[in-house]
Amino acid sequence: MKLKENVGKYVKLEISGKNFISGLLCDIGSDIWVVFNGTDYLYTPAVHIQNWQFLKKDEIAEISFSDEQTPIYNHNEETSLRKTLTLAKGIFTEIYVTNKQTLHGYIISIMNNYFVFYSPIYKTMFISLNHLKWLIPYTNNQRPYGLSNSSLPVNPSNITFARTFEVQIEKLVGELIVFNIGENENVIGKIQGKKNNFVELIGAKEEPVYINLQHIKTIHMT
Repeated sequence: MKLKENVGKYVKLEISGKNFISGLLCDIGSDIWVVFNGTDYLYTPAVHIQNWQFLKKDEIAEISFSDEQTPIYNHNEETSLRKTLTLAKGIFTEIYVTNKQTLHGYIISIMNNYFVFYSPIYKTMFISLNHLKWLIPYTNNQRPYGLSNSSLPVNPSNITFARTFEVQIEKLVGELIVFNIGENENVIGKIQGKKNNFVELIGAKEEPVYINLQHIKTIHMT
């Protein structure tokens, strides 16, 4: 069975972290699936799809489209995660990475293995591409938290961005940071350094914790 043959059918995807997405399968790219759930287009990296199945007839809710609900991908080109991120750059977007919590804001820059995201709540964030579960570009008339454009700066940071996530972490040595949206107290502290595949973090009581680099999903400064 060719996966592309299932475009236009109703499916249910299980995403890493025991999350589920259901709706109309609109496209399958080289490394990303696009599902419309009746309200939003969800762009999901294929690597995080644990399994998928067709929806049963009694599970299908008929979906209608409005002029405001348009995808950002080009039907005439094969889509991909990097292309999607590039097209979403500067568009207000919802993303899901970790901690059962979605982030709202917009993409500033796309680097080799991470992207820079501005959140009105957390400010400048560094998001590992390996851990992005899905993104949902807003429709044209939406703004996160009802904020005006003047509250959402075009260039919100003077930080220069490294090409890779690992080097960006090295640039933050000595800074107070929060990893993984603060999912527990062991991911909040001052970066002391990086050695091999671990980041040394000094906690509030000056006790070091060593965080596996592969499990760092998001970074933002306090």
